Amino acid sequence: MSQQNNEHSIYVISIAAQLAGMHPQTLRIYERRGLLQPARTQGGNRRYSEVDIARLRRIAELTAEGMNVEGIRRVMFLESEVVRLRNEVDQLRLLATQAINAVEQRSSHAPSQANIVPLHQAVTVYGRIAPVLRRD
Repeated sequence: MSQQNNEHSIYVISIAAQLAGMHPQTLRIYERRGLLQPARTQGGNRRYSEVDIARLRRIAELTAEGMNVEGIRRVMFLESEVVRLRNEVDQLRLLATQAINAVEQRSSHAPSQANIVPLHQAVTVYGRIAPVLRRD
């Protein structure tokens, strides 16, 4: 875990278990099964953060609904993926807004519409010669 997470990982296993409404052995089992990864002190003792406690509570909710460990792992992965995608959408919206603002700012400095000359286009179908190009 990163140093920042270690700084916020303050609860020993007994307190974390109490806060999550579980037995300390349950926390060890969940760790062995890969459902959470508490920080470790230099001496190897587990330290749990508020994020870990919230995760344990979510695991308890899913367990109470009858979900097995693999189902819990999958649900939690998908929930984290939803959060990641929402953040990505928010970033894209911000970039789109910035791009729109830049275009609007440029168009306010652009020449007036009176200087724009219309462009006439014709559709050409493959294999046919446009009537204006025929030499009949």
